[in-house]
Amino acid sequence: MAIDRRHIGVESEPRTVEVEKWHLKFFAKATGETDPVYFDEAAAKSVGHPAIPAPPTFVQALNLAAPAKRGDVFSDIGVDVVRALHAEQRFTHHRPIYAGDFVTLTTVTVDIYEKKGGALEFIVQDTRAVNQFGQLCVEQRGILAVRNS
Repeated sequence: MAIDRRHIGVESEPRTVEVEKWHLKFFAKATGETDPVYFDEAAAKSVGHPAIPAPPTFVQALNLAAPAKRGDVFSDIGVDVVRALHAEQRFTHHRPIYAGDFVTLTTVTVDIYEKKGGALEFIVQDTRAVNQFGQLCVEQRGILAVRNS
């Protein structure tokens, strides 16, 4: 079953998430981070951070904490989670995200394409993370592969 290409260009509603210390520490531990700046506020401040910073791929955790309604791969586009495979993830960092920030996420489906005669389809989505000051922090590109029978 082909994914409807009409989803290309669909932009999600903005979702705002508070970045909490416990979430940063949990994510850092789960990803094997060992640098104390990700766990200890004094260590973070000693190297010039105003608070505990987010690890580099943390925006993905924010996406999971506040999934989009419009343009969501599973609930809106209709992909069966059993057929979905994580294909690629890229991050472009513009400024750090810190504990206490309020980050607004907006996601756009930028492409849907197929390979292997339609046996595989790919959904490309870009997410922008902007802090409470309107400053762009991170741009994330995620590509999901969908196996068709």
